Amino acid sequence: MSKTTVKDVSTEPEPERAAEAPRTVGGSRAFALMLVITGAAGLLAAWVITIDKFKLLEAKVEGKTFVPGCSLNPVVSCGSVMESDQASVFGFPNPMLGLVAYGIVICVGVSLLARARFPRWYWLTFNAGTLFGVSFCAWLTFQSLYRIGALCLWCSLAWVATIIMFWYVTSFNVRQGFLPGPRWLKGFFSEFTWVLPVLHIGVIGILIMTRWWDFWTG
Repeated sequence: MSKTTVKDVSTEPEPERAAEAPRTVGGSRAFALMLVITGAAGLLAAWVITIDKFKLLEAKVEGKTFVPGCSLNPVVSCGSVMESDQASVFGFPNPMLGLVAYGIVICVGVSLLARARFPRWYWLTFNAGTLFGVSFCAWLTFQSLYRIGALCLWCSLAWVATIIMFWYVTSFNVRQGFLPGPRWLKGFFSEFTWVLPVLHIGVIGILIMTRWWDFWTG
């Protein structure tokens, strides 16, 4: 059976270094492209939501009505999500945070394509950022399903992108020894990293289906 895990360890020979120098690690082309693609998907989603948010605010000031293009029905309603309190949990529109965060992910991916190598602290900091991102997406998923009662398609794209990058970056750090883990876990990540984002996204899909089962089947 062919391996489907993104091979994220650079095969380039390591340069000679002093014994006391910290170990630096790069990533393979596939891993770098994964970061660029998921970062670009998240950046696109954040950009579109930000533009629509500004248009929504402008329409309110002018006493007009603006309906985002992704507001398709009572369930898939980007406008309902954008107008909620949860859409500005930090005091400014959430997608503005995404514009910065996903831009950083793209920069890391492009740097790896240029054969950059980073020390342990860099990879752990990057992993912490993706952990914050996936946790924030989990909170937003709960809020969308059970508090706001509506879905935003662009938000969903950002969730998927963040989930994928989180699991692959975590896998990278475990297999490199930057995060502690038993041998079986390293072996699992070497072969089946793809299983975790698939299961994660699948669970969200099931929650969405069950939340609005009557709407989908009605």
